[in-house]
Amino acid sequence: MINTQVLLARRPQGKPVAEDFRVVENEVRPIREGEALMENQFISLDAGFRNWMDEGAGDDVLPAMALEEPVMGLVAGKVLESNRDDMRVGEVLVGRLFWETYSIAGPGDLLTPIQEKYKLSANLFLGVMGDTGLSAYFGLIRVGNLKPGETLLVSAAGGAVGNAAGQIGKALGAGRVVGFAGSDDKCRWLENEVGYDATINYKAGDVDAAIARACPDGVDVYFDNVGGDLLEPVLNHINYQARIPFCGAVADYTATEGSGPSNLFRLVADCGRLEGFMTHYWMDDYEAARDVLAGWLSDGSLKNYEARYQGVEKCGQAFEDLFEGGNFGKAIVEV
Repeated sequence: MINTQVLLARRPQGKPVAEDFRVVENEVRPIREGEALMENQFISLDAGFRNWMDEGAGDDVLPAMALEEPVMGLVAGKVLESNRDDMRVGEVLVGRLFWETYSIAGPGDLLTPIQEKYKLSANLFLGVMGDTGLSAYFGLIRVGNLKPGETLLVSAAGGAVGNAAGQIGKALGAGRVVGFAGSDDKCRWLENEVGYDATINYKAGDVDAAIARACPDGVDVYFDNVGGDLLEPVLNHINYQARIPFCGAVADYTATEGSGPSNLFRLVADCGRLEGFMTHYWMDDYEAARDVLAGWLSDGSLKNYEARYQGVEKCGQAFEDLFEGGNFGKAIVEV
């Protein structure tokens, strides 16, 4: 059985490019005791994994990726063979494995069965029913404490978590939902298709003035997927006791120099709160959250927007496109 794998060929310098990765083919070895063989169906492209591509980047969350080894990533796949009591042949699971056609899941690899009660395609559990939707949901509910009638501003609104956050904000009763995007085309898509009330092309000019126009009553919740310099103009427009769920730091993953706001005192003056979060701390609540998300999918309040690529060999190009802002929605590779 031949396995197509995408290796980390070199450490990305700033934004990743397709040439940072290399495609190889290898024979799949027999599984050992405590292992299972997965046939991957979908691979999720997530900006956060860029953080662990740097040398010495290992931390309490994940180890640093090794050169000339398959790239870590979230996958959805079916069990072909199993020597693990917790993984049945034919079962479809989601978890952190690698950019490859087949993966061997060892004793330390945690994979979660897709809840059969929802009767939904596996790709959705890498999108709005997976970490993407859960990040938006918990960020707005647990950290942002979004209340009906409030103004929600979202960075990277055209990306996977960003478009979900805008839709979920609407479903939760936000009075006004505004998104940052990096092109006029993406702004139009967000307003005409996704349902944002207004958008800001942060590359088009005076961002501070644009926020004032788009958020005339100020910002109550800023869902931040980006970090970096964009936070500075936002802080000029936060309301009293504003909340900033800090979900990701795309600007910092690829920064070669320090960046960030010079006006953090606005958080003090307006009694605002900026709080980072990761969804796995609420794993016990995943099913309850998915029940809500599935309900919104069913009634049309939530849609799963994808930028889908065909073939595992496209992972490197898809990852480059992700950082260039070329994707509308969730970037996913169909294996």
